[in-house]
Amino acid sequence: MTPSEFTHLDPLGRARMVDVTAKEPSHRRAVARCRVYMEGDTASKIASGAITKGDVLAVARVAGIQAAKQTPNLLPLCHPLLVGAVLVNFRIEDRYVEIEANVDTVDRTGVEMEALTACAVAALTVYDMCKSLDRSMTIGDLNLWEKTGGRSGTFRRPTPDGEDPFGV
Repeated sequence: MTPSEFTHLDPLGRARMVDVTAKEPSHRRAVARCRVYMEGDTASKIASGAITKGDVLAVARVAGIQAAKQTPNLLPLCHPLLVGAVLVNFRIEDRYVEIEANVDTVDRTGVEMEALTACAVAALTVYDMCKSLDRSMTIGDLNLWEKTGGRSGTFRRPTPDGEDPFGV
């Protein structure tokens, strides 16, 4: 591909932020998910509130919300936008915690990166708060599950079994 075919490169091949000023603001939403895999005892202690550092999910929720709002400060070509709402939810299973972040805005560009960043930072927070108990934890399966709004319309990740544990 030539530099002019890449949206984030100018004709000379230099990085640039895409110009969205001509776009009309519209309602946009993104849903992302990831998992923190861990020992069963760790998941059990998170569920029962027995982690010595405190309420893991409450802290991870606030970290995810804060991260969504800070996304353009972390990703150099990401547009600053007005984040209208951020919801971070958790589902605890026997050997992992699943994190889901929902982000909404009315703006000229989407919030996929904000939702993904919220998930990632919430997962890192779970790891940080539980690492003294379980250093074998891994973070994985970070994906965009849904996005709505904008010129490209709706995207929804298909699930192999058709089930959606969060009901999105």
